[in-house]
Order: sequence, then structure tokens, then C-alpha cells
Amino acid sequence: MSSALFSSEFKDEPYWWDRTPRPASGTLALPERVDVAIIGSGYTGLSAALQTARAGRETVVLDAEDAGWGCSSRNGGQVAGGIKHSYAELKSKYGGQKALAIQEEGRRALQWVGEFIEQENIDCDYKVCGRFHAAHTPRHYEELAEFIANHPAEFKIDAHVVPREDQHSELGTDAYFGGAVFPKHASIDPARYHQGLLERAQAAGAAVVPQTRVEAVERDGSGFRLVTTRGPLLAHDVIVATNGYTGNITPWQKRRVIPIGSYMIATEPLDRGVMDRLMPRDRIASDTRKVIYYYRASPDRTRVLFGGRVSAGETDPRSSGPKLHAAMAGIFPELAETKISHSWVGFVAYTFDENAHLGRHDGIYYAMGYCGVGAALAGYMGMRVGQQLLGDSEGATAFDDLTFQTRPFYTGKPWFLGAAVAFYRWRDSAGR
Repeated sequence: MSSALFSSEFKDEPYWWDRTPRPASGTLALPERVDVAIIGSGYTGLSAALQTARAGRETVVLDAEDAGWGCSSRNGGQVAGGIKHSYAELKSKYGGQKALAIQEEGRRALQWVGEFIEQENIDCDYKVCGRFHAAHTPRHYEELAEFIANHPAEFKIDAHVVPREDQHSELGTDAYFGGAVFPKHASIDPARYHQGLLERAQAAGAAVVPQTRVEAVERDGSGFRLVTTRGPLLAHDVIVATNGYTGNITPWQKRRVIPIGSYMIATEPLDRGVMDRLMPRDRIASDTRKVIYYYRASPDRTRVLFGGRVSAGETDPRSSGPKLHAAMAGIFPELAETKISHSWVGFVAYTFDENAHLGRHDGIYYAMGYCGVGAALAGYMGMRVGQQLLGDSEGATAFDDLTFQTRPFYTGKPWFLGAAVAFYRWRDSAGR
């Protein structure tokens, strides 16, 4: 791919890190024994730590990298509804009552993010801007319109359609065939949000120990012994909060999540007039493709931040960046000559039933599998799993009794992903 697409100040790391670099590792000592050991320092792990530390449990959060190095500081900052399935799909699987409960959980998660940020006074550019979900074919527009106009009475939805002739009021493009607006969805600076969570967890007394890889988790009497690169750690309870980075130390969980690369670019600064034409309402945006694209303006409205699933296995941002640029230019031809200032990748975790999951297996608590909507779900689910560990009845969720599925011969390496992405990309191009 041509290097001409990259600006002279190009960085192969998240745009968000310019303002909020990863915290310095420091020299915090690893304790010998704690009440709660949490593996993973993203939204889930820190939110759980906030619960347990404020309840007086001695808590340590471990991470193989710097705090928040994973997708918590690499995502697109789109706080959308936290449920992948429609009410009708859930009803066909679980019945009406359970479907409503799962949908309500997603609403709660979306509402919780805003309330938590306000209560904790976290400076992270949180804004309820609404989401424009664009139809990439006329059929998909009709399906969106049908969904919004004729949803069941027991399932309330806050959305309205925008026909193609009015599309420019939402996006400055002719690449779509209208879409739907979900006004309660929000935008956020994900690295600033993570930093706020980190500071509050530490203030509550949780020790966050980065650059400390957990190599094994073993039963030790009524608790656990964690083998780490900085020595052993004894813990009464363990929470696994690794999501798209779940590894061999927890093979049961690893067999149940599918790590999928989520790729992003940021453009070089644009004129204000360009941003006003392309994204006049400053909404977050996504489309109806199965291999989805999602994008937004940066919080200061100087750049387009564009993401998608452009590869099944490539992790080099210099390779994925031009692919995203081509997709962006297909939607916004005005940006065809605009250079890339940042290109990066993070891993989200899908599940075989496309539901998030939390619970306890072999004594180890876990929360993971947010299926690409972790900006809304991860912190909320971390809070809930922390409450469950504490025995708090408020920790109960509609996900608790869902079977966490795997598949025969699946060990955590998604060998099928390349074929699946190719198939869905073909369907998208064919307008299926």
C-alpha cells in the first residue's frame, strides 16, 4: 500500500493516546495475598475493582501490558445500545419475558454509563449525540423502517427513520439509502473514560499492577494461587476481565469468546466547513453491513475517526489503514486525498450466541463477550460481576442464566474467521 496516504506525523497507535498516554508503569510492589485478584485492567476489570475496593476488599488488578492498553483505549468511543439481537430474535430464542429482560439490560447499561460519568465527575467528552444507523441498500432501509414502525407494543424503542432525500441532514454522503436515528446513544473519549476509572479505582484502594503477566491460576485451598511474571500471588477470589485478550490461563473462557480485530484510522485535521458538511449533527454513525463500518468526528470536530472489520488476521496498522481509507473514501469521496494521521487495531470479543456473558466457573468470576458494544457494556458488566462477588443481590442480570456456548474443536483460535468475513463481505456487496 502507498505510503503517500500517511501524514508526515503518522502514528501507529490510537489517536486517543495523544491526549491521554498510557499511564507510566511505576514500581508498585506485588502483594503476597489479597482478597480479590482481577486479571485485566480495562473497563470491566477497573469497574469490578471499584466495587470490591469500596466494599473494603483488598483488591489488586493485574495486566500483562500497561493499564488500559487493550481495546478500552482503542475503541471508537461509540456508546451505543448494548444488545446485538433484536427483540424478535431474542423472543424466538428465549421467549418474550426473557427477551424483554435482556433488552432492558442493554438500556440500563447505556443509561448507567452517563450516570456513572456524571456521579464520578469524569472528564471524558461524554455527549448524548445520537447515532445514525445508515442503510447500505434500499431493502435494509425498508427493514429499518418496518422495525421502528411495527415493533411489538411490549418493546419500546426510541428511534426514527430518515429517508434518503433527507439523509444530508445527518451525513454528507450519497452512499446510503436513508437510515435511522437512535437519539439516546452517545460519544465518549474512551482513553479519558478509562483514565477516570483508573484514578477512581486507585483512590478507592485498589492496587493496579501493569506489566505483570499472569501465567497460571491454580486452586489453593479455599482460594487461588496466581503465578505471575513478578512472582506468586494468593487470592481468595479471582475475576477474569480479559475479553478480546482472553488467553490460555483460562481455557474454559477462551473456548467461548472469538477475538476479532477492530481497526481504526484518524484523518489529519480538516477544515471546519468539511466537518460541517460530512457530519452536521455530530452524531456517531454505523451502517447495516454485516462487516460493519462505524465512524464519527473527533471530540473537537477536527478529524474523522473511521473504523471497521477490514481484515481477518492482519494486525499491522500500516496495512489495515489504507483499506479503511478506501472504505472511508467510498462513503465520503471528499476525503479521498485526505491523509491518515493515526492507524491502530484492538481486539473485541464476540460470542457464539452474540450475547454478553458473566458468571462463575470453577470458582472464578468472569465478564466478557461484548460483541463490539463494550463502550456501553463493559463497565456496566464489571460493576455487576463485582457486585456478584460481594454477594450483592443488585448484581443479578438477565445474562446470568444464559448458556455460555462454545463449539466442537474450537480452542480460542478462530480458524473460521477468514471464510466468515469473506462470505459476509460478499453478502454486503451483493446487497443481501
